[in-house]
Amino acid sequence: MNRNVKKFFLLSVALTVVIGAAMMVTLLGTLAPKAYAQESASASAPEVVKVKGLLQREPLPEEAVGMAFLAAGIVMSVSCVGAGIAVAITGSAAIGAVAERPELMGRTLLIVGLAEGIAIYGLIIAIMILSKV
Repeated sequence: MNRNVKKFFLLSVALTVVIGAAMMVTLLGTLAPKAYAQESASASAPEVVKVKGLLQREPLPEEAVGMAFLAAGIVMSVSCVGAGIAVAITGSAAIGAVAERPELMGRTLLIVGLAEGIAIYGLIIAIMILSKV
């Protein structure tokens, strides 16, 4: 492998890990106070409350809330690293293809965009996990 390709690959993976960690910290910072407020407010609440035709469940134990945040962080981190690796590989191949045939630019952007979709799927799963807290 070329030295520049290795540098680009490592840089894109490192950048993806940093962005994933920043997203995880942001999610934890915005959602953690809400979870702690629910814990303190639900100390005297009954197990099941009927509100406007919907049943609300009993709040999760503190250990389960922590594990949910940890699971959401792991999902985001792994999906962002996977997306970074996929974008690094497809991006370098796309640049090579466009250098030889410039009319392939639109197709190569589509392929790189599909590789970035992996991180979006991880974000959706993390939001689904955190919505259960």
